[in-house]
Amino acid sequence: MRRVSVDIGGTFTDCFLVWDGKYVEAKALTTHQNLALGFMEALEKAYGCLDLDLETVLSKVDSVRYATTLGTNALIQRKGPKVGLLVTAGFESTVPLSRGRGYGEGLDFLRQADLPAADRPEPLVPMPMIAGVRERIDYKGETVFPLDEEDLRHQIRKLVDRGAQAFVVAFVNAVVNPAHERRAEEILLEEYPSHMLGSMPIILSHLVGGRKGEYVRTSSCIMDAFLHEEMYFGLSSLEMNLREHGYMKPMLVIHNSGGMAQLNSTDALQTIHSGPVAGIAASEHLAEETDLGNIVCTDMGGTSFDIGIVVRGGIKHYDFNPVIERWLVSVPMVHLVTLGAGGGSIARYERMYNTVQVGPQSAGSDPGPACYDRGGMDPTVTDADLLLGYLDADNYAGGSIKLNRKRSEFAVREALCEPLDITVIEAAKLIKQRVDNNMVNGMFQELRARGYDPRQFTMLAYGGNGPLHGCGIANVLGIDKILAPPFTAVFSAVGAGNMHQMHIHERSLFTILYNSNTRHLFNDYDAFNRAVDELEALGKQDLLRQGMKRESIHHRLELDMRYGNQLVTTTVVAEVSRLKSIEDVMSIINQFSVDYGKRFGEGSQAPEAGIRINTVRVSSFVELDTVHFKHLRFDEVNSQKIPAPEPVERRECHFPGHAQGLETAVYRSEQFEPGMVVEAPAVVIAPTTTYLVEPGWRLTSSEQGAVWLTRVK
Repeated sequence: MRRVSVDIGGTFTDCFLVWDGKYVEAKALTTHQNLALGFMEALEKAYGCLDLDLETVLSKVDSVRYATTLGTNALIQRKGPKVGLLVTAGFESTVPLSRGRGYGEGLDFLRQADLPAADRPEPLVPMPMIAGVRERIDYKGETVFPLDEEDLRHQIRKLVDRGAQAFVVAFVNAVVNPAHERRAEEILLEEYPSHMLGSMPIILSHLVGGRKGEYVRTSSCIMDAFLHEEMYFGLSSLEMNLREHGYMKPMLVIHNSGGMAQLNSTDALQTIHSGPVAGIAASEHLAEETDLGNIVCTDMGGTSFDIGIVVRGGIKHYDFNPVIERWLVSVPMVHLVTLGAGGGSIARYERMYNTVQVGPQSAGSDPGPACYDRGGMDPTVTDADLLLGYLDADNYAGGSIKLNRKRSEFAVREALCEPLDITVIEAAKLIKQRVDNNMVNGMFQELRARGYDPRQFTMLAYGGNGPLHGCGIANVLGIDKILAPPFTAVFSAVGAGNMHQMHIHERSLFTILYNSNTRHLFNDYDAFNRAVDELEALGKQDLLRQGMKRESIHHRLELDMRYGNQLVTTTVVAEVSRLKSIEDVMSIINQFSVDYGKRFGEGSQAPEAGIRINTVRVSSFVELDTVHFKHLRFDEVNSQKIPAPEPVERRECHFPGHAQGLETAVYRSEQFEPGMVVEAPAVVIAPTTTYLVEPGWRLTSSEQGAVWLTRVK
């Protein structure tokens, strides 16, 4: 297997190269002005370790896989075309009203508590660019008012005269009957063929979202149209750059649904948060291969801290209506929580509470933390870690970045020491405690809100800063075991390389499996099976179009289920793909009951309220070769208990809860072999990350460079 996968973050670009059984990880600073530059620099470091050249690698790899932040950056910068929106007449205010509270979406908890003072986001489609069209289809899909084609042509011309560069067509109930949307597309192409105004993207709402809900479906399409140009030209330029160096295969793009597809089969909206989702996919693959049970995924990079949950038994956690930037959208997106807590998160003095706050603002890669010596003047988490003695100034990021301690001292002193009247070390401890507590709060809310006890989970700490702050987070959360996985600093890039080619299609299908009033079970099997057949056919067409073999295509049926009118929805991976009998219905009900009991406690099930299916989702995929993880079970590794080697040095490090500095052993990762045990306090320096063993913890090295951190009882 020969494969290149890359994950571009806000600070670093991570590259993972697989070449005939050899695995190489590399990092480079992200070049936001041209992401291809950072990608090529990271790739150069990777293939240089194998004494290869660029043309050899790109001409002989099986695939290049890419998780990008292009869409996220475009939203932040409001960099996109002028979008024209065609809606059913009478519904022109649906998007501007945004369900009456849209200005609260995407805000933190404190600002949501004061909505009257909240600012509305700058609209992607202003009111003058919204046009109503005379047509109407009812909830059953029957035509109430036929499409007025002359009116449609008039509205299209009006939007073009106002500067529309992309069109969104979002008619009421189009997911039930899309005939009017399809005809609108034909008329758009008749009025303005590509040879007249160039190729203008036309986004039909029923193709972007299969669920009912006019506002979220329309906002999804608007965002897709807004990002289309930036994503198309950005990724196309990268693909052309690869072509120039001998890569002739289609470039694969990671989706936030947990799969990937070729560039020509990827919607712009599907790429948002694709990097963190790749990390969750790698965590799921690791958990399955090594039988780790329940794990909470924590990815701490330079800009953000991402949280995901992987539960034994394959329970899927999706965001049914995720918030992207400031808008609610309707896409099947793997659930994750992102906090502004990374190595580059900026620390500041909070005058009202006379304390330190950290994030969500980040120094990014340019200028970066003050210690990078690239012009940054604000103190960051990385500056605090350097001052506390955790980082090696001469060997940070494999020696590619030399850290300047004096810059960190100056930044911390100016911003925090003077107003708080404390020393530089005390301020650095406050920064570490604050950022650790911010991450703990996010994890605790995420786990508890879904009915899970943190103490029943193993914490997976990855990303460039994950192993550095893992113990501090687990101390507060009450978790006893932390696993820093293989290739921990580029673990999301590993996940991108391990993903299967997959497409997800879903449809709102309000089905009562058990009616508590009549005490009847669902028996319209044909209607249910027809919906599944149609979704499987769509997924099969997508994969066949990309050259996949028909016999290699698999399908997975997922059902979003709930008891009665509960707001809590649980996704069930159905063991049966078609309903043929009452036994099949009972099988799904029993499976839902078991999954619900695991989340919220046995006995919390409420079948007396009725059992409903809200959404039917089919994942169509082709399984590809993956990087396999060796046995990482803690009991097997810990049984060896090989004494640690002599440290390369000893230095003073400072830890919260300890007034004085502690003498700390410093090791290098290349000294270790599986089964070695290191007692706290200790620092282990690896080329792309740093492992911190805080007092009260023990480190045990494992296979493929993985590391276990366990609490000493």
